[in-house]
Amino acid sequence: MSTPSVATIDAINSLLEAEANSIFNFVGAGSPYLEQASPQTRRSLEEMRRHLDQHERELIELIHQLGGAPSIPPPPQAEDQYLSFLSLRFLLPKLVEAKELMIQRHENALRVVSGNPKVTQVLQRHIDEMRADLEILRKSTAELLAHR
Repeated sequence: MSTPSVATIDAINSLLEAEANSIFNFVGAGSPYLEQASPQTRRSLEEMRRHLDQHERELIELIHQLGGAPSIPPPPQAEDQYLSFLSLRFLLPKLVEAKELMIQRHENALRVVSGNPKVTQVLQRHIDEMRADLEILRKSTAELLAHR
């Protein structure tokens, strides 16, 4: 493999930072924000949280393999997110927006890393998983809003 560009490592680090600061960090197992959620919605969001953790680990591994240093910000604090004031009816659309933004960031990064097949493959797999997650979020949101 040729020497990766600084732009490739920077693009992956940007994705890592976005994942580490994602609102999805607050909707995993035991999250107080999911008390009102149906069991299926809760399971889906917990799975999305696991995807986030997996993506972060894979991005860190890619950065190391490419000879870079991961830029890992400190985890966001729940009190800084004002999530304790949110209802599920408000939170789910925000999660949809966050997932759409993360997909867009990954698609933008794909253009930067296009010369590296291994990185492209990992990012494309992340996008595919996030698109599946997005459909679940959209369905959960529609169901919740339909039960007014």
